[in-house]
Amino acid sequence: MEMFSLGEPIADQKAPEGPIETRWERRRFDAKLVNPANRRKLTVLVVGTGLAGGSAAATLAEQGYRVKSYCYQDSPRRAHSIAAQGGINAAKNYRNDGDSVHRLFYDTVKGGDFRARESNVHRLAEVSVNIIDQAVAQGVPFAREYGGLLDTRSFGGAQVQRTFYARGQTGQQLLLGAYQALERQIALGRVEMHTRHEMLELIVVDDRARGIVVRDLVTGEITTEYADAVVLASGGYGNVFYLSTNAKGCNVTATWRAHRKGAYFGNPCYTQIHPTCIPVSGDHQSKLTLMSESLRNDGRVWVPKQAGDDRNPADIPDDERDYFLERMYPAFGNLVPRDIASRAAKNVCDSGHGVGPTGLGVYLDFADAINRLGRHTVEERYGNLFEMYERITGEDPYRVPMRIYPAVHYTMGGLWVDYDLQATIPGLFVIGEANFSDHGANRLGASALMQGLADGYFVLPNTIANYLAAGPFGPIDDNHPEVVAARADVEDRLARLLAVNGDRTVDSFHRELGQIMWEHCGMERSDAGLRKAIEQIRALREQYWRRVKVSGDADGINQSLEKAGRVADFFELAELMCIDALHRTESCGGHFRAESQTPEGEAQRDDEHFSYVAAWEFTGADRPPVLHKEDLNFEYVHPSQRSYK
Repeated sequence: MEMFSLGEPIADQKAPEGPIETRWERRRFDAKLVNPANRRKLTVLVVGTGLAGGSAAATLAEQGYRVKSYCYQDSPRRAHSIAAQGGINAAKNYRNDGDSVHRLFYDTVKGGDFRARESNVHRLAEVSVNIIDQAVAQGVPFAREYGGLLDTRSFGGAQVQRTFYARGQTGQQLLLGAYQALERQIALGRVEMHTRHEMLELIVVDDRARGIVVRDLVTGEITTEYADAVVLASGGYGNVFYLSTNAKGCNVTATWRAHRKGAYFGNPCYTQIHPTCIPVSGDHQSKLTLMSESLRNDGRVWVPKQAGDDRNPADIPDDERDYFLERMYPAFGNLVPRDIASRAAKNVCDSGHGVGPTGLGVYLDFADAINRLGRHTVEERYGNLFEMYERITGEDPYRVPMRIYPAVHYTMGGLWVDYDLQATIPGLFVIGEANFSDHGANRLGASALMQGLADGYFVLPNTIANYLAAGPFGPIDDNHPEVVAARADVEDRLARLLAVNGDRTVDSFHRELGQIMWEHCGMERSDAGLRKAIEQIRALREQYWRRVKVSGDADGINQSLEKAGRVADFFELAELMCIDALHRTESCGGHFRAESQTPEGEAQRDDEHFSYVAAWEFTGADRPPVLHKEDLNFEYVHPSQRSYK
């Protein structure tokens, strides 16, 4: 069976031409507007309440639209955005160290290994300066210097200090800012909030996204909700690997259901491996814990020079330590981008220099920083992170170096969107991590929060008006054939899962799928490995629908049923990820292809053949997907061999 077929090229028809510095302003002016009185007649559904979804729902309601917001958590503030730690980028140049909108734009395109659109990235850099003002006005308690000015710190992939932070709780504080804005609109009656509801299907009527099918996770009731536009802000799909830094509830179902209805999926194989995570400690684990990249500002990464050296780190003299990032990349040192740091850590561990019980770990050592700055300063900067590490590992990082190892963290792939953030289904808008648009093959640290809030506060509220100006789009009800079919699909799917009544748990299948993905579609890929993975995924999926055990029923709370549907979607996504990785025979970002490397073992891009976005079309469960290519054109940041040396 062929893996895929090639379709017609795809292009972003909404991005303006001309000078990149004025494209966003010109698009905003050219886009149609909606009269304030008419906004009250238009309804928008927003799925997800993280930074992107929460800020979008609050802003759209503030503009006067009727908004319905959905999340599967028991509160909007429990979205996974709350777990983000280190900071948010903005080109404010408060440090007067040479930063600018253009430099943030340049660093982001380069950091993404030249696989992102210039227009989108420049807009992100422009809008970044507004996000900080918005957050400060909401009362977000950013760290401040002694004189009261906002403090910043460095992050990987940049030589300036542009990252604003709130100790190790930046995501939490920013989410609370968006949450209070959302709650204000709920109190005013402009946002209808539905917690503990999970989207299980997209409703498409007359080729437009017109609603969703949701399941009440408390009562089990299936309902249909209608609107003039649907916004997906449902996050990424890193949990396809089972072990990741994502919350266990994070899943791909909302975007995958949209993909099956006609929304193209962009660059699904682009996943981010974060270098600074607490290593796996055993088979009992269900998730991994991120330690903020900000720690690499003051922590030094090293391993023993002697392979197999299992001495206490305090007993290893400095001249017997290999500070490998500082040795390999002297210009950036410990602050190289995530993909570079992750691959370097994997390589030293593969060569026998890893530390800890499994040998899959490197040291992140703060002894120099404590000696230079004093414990009090280090505690002010990273205290809650150190406390979290000690609670998990039982080791005090003030006295013993942390042990870290790369883990799956973020996904750069997602539903394909144009410059207006609209998917290939009219009326379906996708924001934040759920879309593919801004990070290319590797996201720079502190840019996820930036993109989520940029999309929600500033981009979507401007671009969605261009679509809604043609609305309202006519009434639909529960008797419409497309609505009946969508609801029947959901009910049949749940019934099928319950009817299997097999002998294996959902988690056992999910764990096995994750192992296949990590081994063959993780940090290093090969032609043979990916082909093997596709065979294994197909066989495991077939077994899943014969042997999975889902206890209980569909009426009421049933977390086993929730997980079963999500894992079923992960199986289909996993196969597409491997097909995407197989067809891209280049090393790019964190996606190292064994067949494509320089003589020094570094990643080798192939700009001649792969300088495009891979946009995949779903054609049926048993039919190969169709690949549509969107060529990437670089006018301002010309692709070159990335160097951080």
